[in-house]
Amino acid sequence: MPGQLKEVRNRIRSVQSIQQITKAMKMVSAAKLRRAQDAIVQMRPYAQKLQEMLQNIVSNSTGDADMSLADQRPAEKILLVVITSDRGLCGAYNMNLIKLTKQTIRKKYQEQFDKGNVTIMPVGKKGYDHFSRHNFKVNKAYRDLFLNLSFEGVQQASAEVMKEFLNKEYDIVEIIYSRFKNAVTQEFQVERFLPIPRVDSSPKAETGKQTEGKKLKADFIFEPDEVTLITELMPKILNTQFFKAILDAHASEHGARMTSMDKASDNADELLRAYRISYNRARQAAITTELTEIVSGAAALEG
Repeated sequence: MPGQLKEVRNRIRSVQSIQQITKAMKMVSAAKLRRAQDAIVQMRPYAQKLQEMLQNIVSNSTGDADMSLADQRPAEKILLVVITSDRGLCGAYNMNLIKLTKQTIRKKYQEQFDKGNVTIMPVGKKGYDHFSRHNFKVNKAYRDLFLNLSFEGVQQASAEVMKEFLNKEYDIVEIIYSRFKNAVTQEFQVERFLPIPRVDSSPKAETGKQTEGKKLKADFIFEPDEVTLITELMPKILNTQFFKAILDAHASEHGARMTSMDKASDNADELLRAYRISYNRARQAAITTELTEIVSGAAALEG
């Protein structure tokens, strides 16, 4: 019985130590989440408006501007930029992104994958470790992008992707990432990066948008001329889109980790409650046994 009490006490101390760690990690993630959330909330409206403007310009351009980044080519070589985290302890966050990547390959690019023409560019060590271990074709150049997250570093990665697309190393580039909504909700999605999507002229309704059954014709006045402006703007807007996806993923990671650590702390409370009940029962049983032995001994002496 004393051995059982000692074992339960050790378990209680172990769970308490783990709970202290999970609570501390939750507080750290909450502090990081506030900064990351502020960054993406400020960035998103600007990036979305730029993306709308770029799609309208590309769709309605009639001049001699270089539209190489919007060229629609047969989908033979595919690049998937998968944005995961560098660390774990964030629930199913990384696994959901990996599952979405494999699902995308299976549904859209299985033929290209069988030919070895699907390349994964993981941003984040968790994605790199998984795809390398499972023998995917991996471009590891920017796996450590989160170690020193900055617009300059993201711009370098974006410029490299655009260069490879222009050199026809890839025909389609898609970004797989988590869109941040709030601390407990992330939307895992696939977004076309290159070629630049054109405004859809078919009559259909999209979530939060209305095409009104016709192409959204934009009447832009270009100053300077259209060719110069598009040549300058197109790469910069694409850099902004890439950076927006990185910030979305960064905020989503911290939100997922904070939620995961909060649940871990709650689970530790439940374990502690169960262990304390077991400890009290064992202690009561030990006391009862001792009292029984004392009474039995006294009765034996009197007899």
